[in-house]
Parts: sequence; structure tokens; C-alpha cells
Amino acid sequence: MNETTRPRQGRRSAAGGGVGHATLRSPEFRLAVNVYAGLRKDLLHDAFAYRPLPRMKTDGPLTRRLRGRIREYASWTPHAFVGFLAFCSLLFGLGHGDQEWFGGIAWLLGGLLLATPVVMTLVRPVGAFWLSCAVTLMSGTTSDHGGFGPWSPGTFFMHLCVLAVVGLRTRPRVAAWMWALTVLLGLVLSSVKGSYGGNAVPMATVYALVLLVICVLHIRRDAERQVSAEKSVTAVERDRRTVLEERTNIARELHDVVAHHMSVVAIQAEAAPYRVENPPPELAQAFVTIRENAVAALTELRRVLGVVRAEDYEAPDAPQPTLADLDSLLANVREAGLPVEKVITGAVRELPQGVELSAYRIVQEALSNTLRHAPGAAARVEIGYVLGGLGLRIVNGPATAEAGPSQGSGHGITGMEERVAMLGGAMTAEPGAEGGYEVTVFIPVAAAEPEPAATSLAKDGQA
Repeated sequence: MNETTRPRQGRRSAAGGGVGHATLRSPEFRLAVNVYAGLRKDLLHDAFAYRPLPRMKTDGPLTRRLRGRIREYASWTPHAFVGFLAFCSLLFGLGHGDQEWFGGIAWLLGGLLLATPVVMTLVRPVGAFWLSCAVTLMSGTTSDHGGFGPWSPGTFFMHLCVLAVVGLRTRPRVAAWMWALTVLLGLVLSSVKGSYGGNAVPMATVYALVLLVICVLHIRRDAERQVSAEKSVTAVERDRRTVLEERTNIARELHDVVAHHMSVVAIQAEAAPYRVENPPPELAQAFVTIRENAVAALTELRRVLGVVRAEDYEAPDAPQPTLADLDSLLANVREAGLPVEKVITGAVRELPQGVELSAYRIVQEALSNTLRHAPGAAARVEIGYVLGGLGLRIVNGPATAEAGPSQGSGHGITGMEERVAMLGGAMTAEPGAEGGYEVTVFIPVAAAEPEPAATSLAKDGQA
């Protein structure tokens, strides 16, 4: 029943009320509704809401040079400027006879009435515009302004100040609405006063030019803000990409280190049963299991870490460098023109190969930065073997020659930080007290556990 009656009702409504329905949905009507909605949203909704003018930022090229209270006072510059415009409006009202509307009331009230909308722009900008329109309407209907209305010099200046301040504080669309209503107000006053050849058209042109400049400033400010935001996003993405690249480089190097150790474990596990005469079956099976697990782990390691290798990456023929290779690195740096000395404190001992590799790379990168950014300076590399780990300190003096164009990526510090963070260490990189630069690193290293007596005896027997 319902399914058969609904289409009939729909057809009836379309037949009987088709004209009204089409009129309600006509493009003209929708345009009018949208225009009214925009006007209501921009100038009618919460028109007298409290919106105080924020203080000016003092991080500009000029204000950042100010000190103490002067810099604090400089943040109130926009408020002081609006106050100056209000004072000028007051003088216009006193000097051009706008007090005539009051019919003998104290002449000061005319100037105050002109200054009030300008001051109001500091806290209620949209409400100040409506108050300015009301003051202009009062002035235009109660005075003839020498037969050349509807704008008097005082109301023109006051309304211009209000439009400018409100336009700067709001969006360009609000400025367009204010200009349209101002033109409408001028036409209404001209028709009421019969002064069709008055100053409504020139005043509307001046207002349009001022608001056009303000809209251009808005567009420029929005473009600068957008460019700044894009630069920030680009910088973040660049830093993130740099970190990923550094981690990829570290993973490549550690892949070779770990793969070497796993290969040694597999080979030793395979050869161990042959070094013991008549080994028990359980021991032989244990070594077989160790070898199988080592080979499986090595296969998975190569499969996972091989993903981070670039297509053109070639594994080095020689083992990864360690601190034992530091002398050759320093010799190459000296040949490049950087005087460098090495100081070692503590008992030199063999560290995990990952620690040795990272320490070598950190010293290498720090000396490379010295060559690029501090030509002519001397460098010093300090290596401290302590009980809980390894300490590094690379310091260089101030540059004595002009630095040429940098050939590096500019992210050497990031790479060093990634290596230190991977090993759970701490690092500081900052300018030195006497110029130059200083990099300090501490990498924790667990103390080697003493070998069990049975293991030492087995080694003695094998020997």
C-alpha cells in the first residue's frame, strides 16, 4: 500500500508544486542564499564578539635588536598606531564642524564620536565597522556638509581608518563585504540628501584602493606563511631522509661485521668435533646444531639486511676498519694539510668490532668536518679506554684560512649521533671555548666475563 501511494504523492507534488519547487532551487535563489550566508557569517554573526588585537612579535630584523623594556614596549606598536589614528579622527571632528549634528551640544562630543569606532577596532573589529556606519549615517542625515555629501572629512577619515584596521585583522572576503556595504551606504545617503553628484563615488574609489592594498598584503602574508610551512616540512623530511640514509650506511657496515662473525661461528662449530679425539655423540650433535643455527641465522641476516643495500653497492674486499687502522687515517689527513695528533689513555684492549667500527667512523667524520669547515686549524684526537667503555674527544682550533665550498652533505653530525645512539652512548658536539669545534663521545662497553675453568682446561688440552 505504502509503496504504491508514495510515487503518486511524489508525482502530485511535482505536478502541483513544480513551479514553486523549481523557483526555490533556481540558481539565482541559491546564489542569493549563499551571498546572505556569507554576509551573515562574516559581518552579522557575533559582530560584537570580543577579539582583542594581539601584541606584535618582536623577533623581526629590527625589533630583535632592542633590549629590555624597550623591546617589550615595541610589541604594543600596533595598539599605539591605532590610538594615533583615533586621535587624528578626534581632531578631524573638532576641526571640520562635525559637532554641528548635535545642535549646540558640547563640541567635544562630535570628536569623541568619531574617535570611538577607531578605538573599538582594538577589541571588537566587526562591531567597530557597524558603529562607523552608524556614525556616518547620523552625520550624513543631519548635516549637508556644504552640499557636497554624504561624507564629511571627519567621517571619511574615521571610516577609512576603521576599514583599514578591520581589513588587516580579518580576511579579504570581509574587506570586500565592508567595501560593498560602504558603497551601498554612500548611495543611500546620496539619494536621501539628493546629492547625486556628491563625493560618494570618489570616496568609494579611495576605499577600494586601500582595501585592495590590504588584500594584496593578506595574500602575500598567506603565501609567505605557506612557503615557511613548506620549508619546515621539507626540512623535517630532509632530516628524516638523512637519518634513514645514515642508518642504511650503518646497517651495511654492520652487516659485513655480523656476517663475518656468524661465518666464523659456523666454521668453528663444523671443525670443533675434529679437534677432539673420540668426541661423545651428544657433543658432536651439539656442534652440528650450533652450525645449522649459525648458517640459518646468517642466511636470514643476509636476506633482511641485504634489503638496505643499494643496487650499486659493493661489499668491501677488506674487513671493516677498526681503531687499529686509525694511524693510516691520520696519516692521510696530515697529507691533506691538517696537523693532527693522537693521544691514548688507559689500557688498550680489543673491543667489539661494532664499537671499533663506529669509533673509527666518528673520528673519520669529525676530521673530515675539520678539513671542510676549519682550514688551517690543528686537530687533536683523544682515545680513552676506561673500565665501562670507550671515550673519544676530537677537538680542532679556529680556522686560519677562508673555507672553500663544502663538498659534504652537511649531515655528518647526524651520522655520528646515529652511531652513538645505536650503541647506547652519549655525544656532544659544540663550539669550543677558544673557538673551533669539539666532539665528545662515550660508548659503553660491557666488561668481558672471565672464562670458566673447564673452558680454559679444554683449550689447554686442545693446544
